[in-house]
Amino acid sequence: MDRITHGLRQLLRFALLEARCCAFAVALVGGIAVSTLLPELPVARYDLLLGYGILLTVLAWRLGWDSGRDVAVIAVCHLIGLLFELVKVRMGSWSYPEDAVTKVGGVPLYGGFLYAAVGSYVCRAWHLFDLRLTGYRPRVMAVLAGAVYLNFFSHHWLPDARWVLAALLLCATAGTWVRFRVGEQDLRMPLALSFVLIGFFLWIAENAATYVGAWSYPDQLDGWQPVSVAKFGAWALLITVTFVLAAAWTGQPAARGTDSSPRRMPRVASRSSWSSIQTVWQESARGRSTQENSPRRTRARAAVKRSP
Repeated sequence: MDRITHGLRQLLRFALLEARCCAFAVALVGGIAVSTLLPELPVARYDLLLGYGILLTVLAWRLGWDSGRDVAVIAVCHLIGLLFELVKVRMGSWSYPEDAVTKVGGVPLYGGFLYAAVGSYVCRAWHLFDLRLTGYRPRVMAVLAGAVYLNFFSHHWLPDARWVLAALLLCATAGTWVRFRVGEQDLRMPLALSFVLIGFFLWIAENAATYVGAWSYPDQLDGWQPVSVAKFGAWALLITVTFVLAAAWTGQPAARGTDSSPRRMPRVASRSSWSSIQTVWQESARGRSTQENSPRRTRARAAVKRSP
């Protein structure tokens, strides 16, 4: 019974931490949903959403949710996302049907915040879960993440290499573990599995975003349809780009076979470990006291006092 209770508590802690990690994304998608209910305004909806996204970013930074380095990662994700959107919209993969002043090449500038939200999630997860990587290969992962990003462009003109890249990523992440903390317990997960899980939930989020009108795929222009399951695999690949950026700027990965961040003391020590710390401290204090009061140390101090 105790194990079940402990498991439920850990699950609740994990869910609460995940909710905190998703705060930026939930607020962004929620704002998009609310914007569809607004009456007609002199300002275009996409322009309002751009201001709303900037406000969210500044607010998260001022409240301490995101550090300055996190904001830099989020900004880079925004720019990478905008470039991605410009190419994809031009190729007809999806569209933003409404007009706006802040619309370039058919893409509203707020569109980059959809990728910035993913960057915010990864950065916040790194801090809140105390993420550490073992067996991480930063250079190989950077090359493969870049290849994944380019393939999403080049597959319009060249053969699609996503399955080859997926296989290479599996090889590159073999033996790589993500260590994370939930409460007082340290857990671990294969890095490849974390990409799959994040990709799945991003696919769920994409369904929600398209439902509230964030953007539309061609088959959704006449009415909302669920997003193709193939996008689940696409997100599982694309998350590697954000992860590599966050690992380089936030996690500061070390060499292969070591943790990617300095070891930290547990935030909350268990009773047994705290008792051990107290015992060691008391024994150390008694040892110092004994040494201070030893005859040799006493004679030495006396000699020092007598010296001119």
